[in-house]
Amino acid sequence: MGGVNSILSFQTASAALEQGYAAISAGTTEFDLGSVGAADSSAVALLLAWQRRARQAGQTLVYTNVPASLRKLASLYGVDELLIEKK
Repeated sequence: MGGVNSILSFQTASAALEQGYAAISAGTTEFDLGSVGAADSSAVALLLAWQRRARQAGQTLVYTNVPASLRKLASLYGVDELLIEKK
């Protein structure tokens, strides 16, 4: 399971994107978002990009401990159904 840094924003998205891609390439299929304290709209794009990369690799990616604020952003953009959340 991969952990995600505490801030997912425009400033950190590029580095986080590459870290996630590397984790997916190494076989990670679950990302723990419990430590995310702040997120903006780029975080939603980031999670969708990771999902897309995992699908291309034939994997199903899931997220755990999704913060309510990030869930609300995904809902606002109408993509919450695309983010698979492990309960």
